[in-house]
Amino acid sequence: MNPVAPDPAPIGGLRRALLRVLAVVSLGLAFVGVVTPGLPTTEFVLLAAWAAARSSPRLHAWILRHRLFGPLLAHWQAGKLPRKAKWAATFTMTLAGTFSALTIPHKPSVAIIIGCMACVLAWLWRRPEP
Repeated sequence: MNPVAPDPAPIGGLRRALLRVLAVVSLGLAFVGVVTPGLPTTEFVLLAAWAAARSSPRLHAWILRHRLFGPLLAHWQAGKLPRKAKWAATFTMTLAGTFSALTIPHKPSVAIIIGCMACVLAWLWRRPEP
């Protein structure tokens, strides 16, 4: 379903089962990430779509048609990121960074965490918008 890359070759056996489990677990974590500050959603949706594309065409199609995750994947596949998603990422990373600063006693760890989030946000805000 990705317009940029061809459909992956079908696989079978244990590898397929493990990829399906990875897709389902990632999708579950994405759902939790929707309401949990600091837990990413986008990364888990992308991982779930990747694993489902290789293990379960039905699950992959469902993810692409999903009301919440489908548009995100469509924009991602087109190489674009909506402004609303950028603001949501900025807000949740700000909450997570603030929470880290207030609760983690080892301040160099906090600086690393906030530095990583700042790099990700800089990259996100440079992505084109639809």
